[in-house]
Amino acid sequence: MPTIDLPAGRVHYAERGDGPPVVLLHGLLMNHTVWDEVLDQLPTGFRYVLPDLPLGAHPIPLKPGVDLSLRGLNQLIADFLAALDLRDVTLVHSDWGGGLFLTAYGLDERVGRLIVLPCEAFDNFPPGLPGKMATVATVLPGGISLALRQLRVRWLRSSPLLFGWMARRPLSDDLVRGWTEPGLRDQRIRRDLLAYTKSGFPKAELIANTEALQHFSGDALILWSAEGKVMPREHGRRLAELIPRGRLIEIEDAYVLSMLDRPDAVGAAISEFLTGDRAQR
Repeated sequence: MPTIDLPAGRVHYAERGDGPPVVLLHGLLMNHTVWDEVLDQLPTGFRYVLPDLPLGAHPIPLKPGVDLSLRGLNQLIADFLAALDLRDVTLVHSDWGGGLFLTAYGLDERVGRLIVLPCEAFDNFPPGLPGKMATVATVLPGGISLALRQLRVRWLRSSPLLFGWMARRPLSDDLVRGWTEPGLRDQRIRRDLLAYTKSGFPKAELIANTEALQHFSGDALILWSAEGKVMPREHGRRLAELIPRGRLIEIEDAYVLSMLDRPDAVGAAISEFLTGDRAQR
């Protein structure tokens, strides 16, 4: 995998194709492989870039002491776009709200369009039982290591406390092993994750950051799941109404990780958004 040096440290990323950039983000304790089943369904003529964010499954640690608060991670995403000189980016969010808040921090000048899958928004933090479990793991000594080991046990990760309410389809052992290996191998990976989870998330700030999207001027596809108990269904509608050029498509029979539950539907919706926009330009 290629790497890029940022002020916070070295970041790995995957990429394929050439053309207008599409940057696909991932959630907590995951990496770029969450998109594997969708990528082959997306249209040619675009450059797909998938960074491994420092959310617990990244292959190498960042520099010690860097800012990994919500604002710090938004800055890291902005630095990533700048380092690769990506412009008019279609930014794709999932699970972790994170980069959804670039507009709130004035860091979205390189972002032209948004695709928003179920993610933390408004006051939804920590999100559902998985979010509460992550909070407990954060404060317990050795809690992150224990959670990573539990994720490797199929029947445990199917619990609503872990990934049972994140994906309707069982997650493969190979996929989850890849997500958990870095954190079990290197305590500095766990250090980076804890720097984020312990940084504090005041609900008033989260609400204000979400509502700042009313100032985003580009097209936005809210690709929300119709089912699930972690990211409220009504948040998809609220986001589509909040963003001036937003529109909502709901994915049936999917939880938070709709790209794993319904890669066909997610791939089709993203493809239509990308090619439809290109045809109008």
